[in-house]
Amino acid sequence: MSASTFIFIDIETTGTRATRDRIIEIAALKIIDDEIVDRWTRLINPDIRVPFNITQLTGITDTMLSDAPRFADIAHALYEWLNDAPLVAHNARFDFSFLRNELKRAGFDYRSPLLCTLRLSRRIAPQERKHNLPTLLSRYGISAIRHHRAEADVEALWSLWQTWQAQYSTAEWEALLAEERRHRSLPAHLDAELLEKLPKAPGVYLFYGHNQLPLYVGKSINLRSRVLGHFQRDHQDDKEMRLAQQVQHIEWEETAGDLGAQLREAQLVKTLMPIMNRRLRKQRGLTAWHWPEGATQPSLLDAQSMERVNHNLYGLFRSARDAKSALRHIAEEEYLCPQVLGLEKGRGRCFAHQLGKCRGACCGQETLVEHTERAKNALAQLQVSAWPWPGSIAIKEHHPKGQKIAYHVINQWRYLGTTDNEAAANALTTNTAAFDLDAYRILNRFLRDPASHALEVVMLPAPA
Repeated sequence: MSASTFIFIDIETTGTRATRDRIIEIAALKIIDDEIVDRWTRLINPDIRVPFNITQLTGITDTMLSDAPRFADIAHALYEWLNDAPLVAHNARFDFSFLRNELKRAGFDYRSPLLCTLRLSRRIAPQERKHNLPTLLSRYGISAIRHHRAEADVEALWSLWQTWQAQYSTAEWEALLAEERRHRSLPAHLDAELLEKLPKAPGVYLFYGHNQLPLYVGKSINLRSRVLGHFQRDHQDDKEMRLAQQVQHIEWEETAGDLGAQLREAQLVKTLMPIMNRRLRKQRGLTAWHWPEGATQPSLLDAQSMERVNHNLYGLFRSARDAKSALRHIAEEEYLCPQVLGLEKGRGRCFAHQLGKCRGACCGQETLVEHTERAKNALAQLQVSAWPWPGSIAIKEHHPKGQKIAYHVINQWRYLGTTDNEAAANALTTNTAAFDLDAYRILNRFLRDPASHALEVVMLPAPA
C-alpha cells in the first residue's frame, strides 16, 4: 500500500478494558494522497449489554445493535480493508488495542503503524493544557459535530488533520509526522523528551496522573527498559492500558542496586499510596504467632506486643484472619488438633478427630507433649529470623554497572535510612522506625547470602 495512504479511525466500545470490553461501532476513512477514497462504517453487536453510561455518552442502545453483525462476521473483510496502512486516531493506542484484541479473537494478527493526533496536538501546541477532540475543534474553528459517535468523530479528526497540514510546509509537516512515528509506542500525555533521559540503571520510578495524582510506583535494575516496557504490552493488559491512558508525568530515582530499589519502592508505596499498587501498601493489624516456653498452644500477638518479643515468633501476617488461616492450613496438613491449638472452642473429641484429621490430642490419644513438638516443627517453616547482630549494621551496596554507593542502615530488621558514606551511616543509627513486614522480607532475602548480591555487611558502633 502506498506510503501516502492513511486509515483514519474512531471506535465506540462498551468500556475501557481492551481485553474484556467490546467494540460497538467502527468508522474509518481511507485517505490516499490527501483524498478520501473509501470509508467503513458499522455498528457491531458485542454479544453483551451496553452499559447505561455508554448509552448516555454515545446514544447507542442494545436495540440498535440487536440486528448488527458480530465482530467475527466482519473481521476478515475489515482486516483486508485496513491492510497495513498507518492508523490515525485520537489517543491511537486505545483504538489500536481494541482492534488488535478483537481481530486476534477472530484469528488475525493485526499490526499497524500508529499516528496519534492527541500526541501530535501536544507537539504542535505544547503551551496548551487541553487536547481532547472537542477542545481542538473549538480551538481551530472547525464546525461543531456530534461527538462520541464514530463517524462524526472520524470526520472531525480528518478536518483537524487538514487544518494542521495547511499551517505547515510539506517539509515541516513530514518532520512532525516523523517525530510522532518515533514515539508512537508512548502514551499520548507523556513528554517524550523526558523519557529519553531515563537511565539504564537501578532505581524506582513514579507514574503520576492528572493533578499529580500518584498512580504507580515500581522498581527495576534497568529503569529505562522497565518503564518503556509498560507501554509495549498495554494492548493486552488492562492495568497497563489504564496506566497508559492516565499517566501524564514520570519521575525516577537512581539507586546503588536492587536492594536499594526494593527498599525505596516499599517506602514510597506506603508514603504515597498510589492507586494502582496493591502490594506493599500500608500494613494494618500486623500479627504473628508466638509460642511461649512451656505453653501447649501459640498466642497471637499484635504489632505492639511483638516489639517486646524477639524470639519464638512464627509468621508475619497482615491481619489476624490471615494468621489463623495459615495456622488452620498447617493443622489440616499435619493432623494437628485445632481445639488444642486454640482455633476452636470445646472439650473432648474435636470435629477434626471425628473426620480422621486429628491424631487425638483433644481426647488423650496423643500426649500434649507430642502434639506440641509436632506443632512447633510444623510451624518452623514460618519462624521469624532472629536478628543475628548485636546492634545496627550498614549494608554497603555498589552496582557493578553504576557509580553510586549506598549504605542501608538496619537494626532489628528495621530500615533506618540510606546514605552514601559510612560516617553518615553511623549518624542514622539514632533513627527509629516501626517494624515493616515488607522491609523484613526484602532484607531477609538479601541477607541470607550478602556476597551473592555483591553486598557487604558493615558493623556500626552503638549510639553514644
